[in-house]
Amino acid sequence: MTESGGQAKKPVLLQGNEAMVEGALAAGCRFFAGYPITPATEISEVMSIRLPAVGGTFIQMEDEIASMGAVIGASLAGAKAMTATSGPGFSLMQENIGFACAAEVPCVVVNVMRGGPSTGLPTNVSQEDVMQARWGAHGDHPIIVLAVSGVQDCFDLTVKAFNVSEAYRTPVVILSDEVVSHTREKFIIPEASTVQVINREKPEMPPEWYIPYEDTRHGVPPMGIFGDGYRYHVTGLIHDVRGFPTQRPEEILAWRRRLFRKIYQHLPEIQFAKTDLTDNTRILVVAYGSVARSARRAVREARQLGVPAGLLHLQTLWPFPERLLEPYLVNVRAVLVPELNLGQIYQEVLRVNQGETRIVPLNRIDGNLITPEEIVQQLVKL
Repeated sequence: MTESGGQAKKPVLLQGNEAMVEGALAAGCRFFAGYPITPATEISEVMSIRLPAVGGTFIQMEDEIASMGAVIGASLAGAKAMTATSGPGFSLMQENIGFACAAEVPCVVVNVMRGGPSTGLPTNVSQEDVMQARWGAHGDHPIIVLAVSGVQDCFDLTVKAFNVSEAYRTPVVILSDEVVSHTREKFIIPEASTVQVINREKPEMPPEWYIPYEDTRHGVPPMGIFGDGYRYHVTGLIHDVRGFPTQRPEEILAWRRRLFRKIYQHLPEIQFAKTDLTDNTRILVVAYGSVARSARRAVREARQLGVPAGLLHLQTLWPFPERLLEPYLVNVRAVLVPELNLGQIYQEVLRVNQGETRIVPLNRIDGNLITPEEIVQQLVKL
């Protein structure tokens, strides 16, 4: 792991999809495989130009299944690797995302959400893939999911996604949406020397002593790179510490427990959120993605009307950051959860709430963004 400091560059004007490319490159991404799909296509387009210029590899695959497989292969060969897609393509990637979870292959998957199901609303905004991002691949396994709300977020959280992925040997999903992806804003690309870049831990022992899935104090085994002499078995089957399939209950339990422990014992380094006007708030808005933009303006307008509202802007959706939410639940009288689905994060807030705090959903699924005015109207009623 490395960290350095320096000065920031001047602001630039880019759209969200373009900023994600810059964030990925700053984090050290040198491989991208994808298949064009609205509204994520610009990520592939810009990657096809920018990656070769920095010595990286861009490849357009025949579909999203192959794209995710190529990303896994590139990561096993030592490259920081990424793909980007939208709803239907994200569905096709699920089996290989599950493989990456089981084999502990670091990689970043961007899902620029659009309305569904099926072909759905290709050019309209949505947040309908929140649960799919967590539970889309079958079986019990942890996964990290971040959500971007603006162009600066697209850069900053893409860097964080790569860092977290490399640190904990896991796929990380970034949820964007049509509004964020195509919004153009002024933002700052920092000097390369200022960007914290975390690289996967590599084995220090000689190849003949290497145990690829050995448990460690922090639960993350060092990762041997194919081609460096470290030969080991990689499989989606539940495996022992040497990577070979096992049916032994004690080895199965040890494997499962380590996968969860390596994530859940590091939640402070994984869960990110921002707050706005949360001092002395009595009505909390919990929002994420593009809706957090509307919510930020809404709580400020509500304060001007005398409504004691505040915002908890979630940047990590999974593991759900209940530790960041719980302190507010004991002090507020109500929580409003606006989102562009039928209550996928609302259900999580309900689960965490152990008291009498009122939890209220505000949903929209017609392909349009929830406006600040709609949120203010609900806040006044609460």
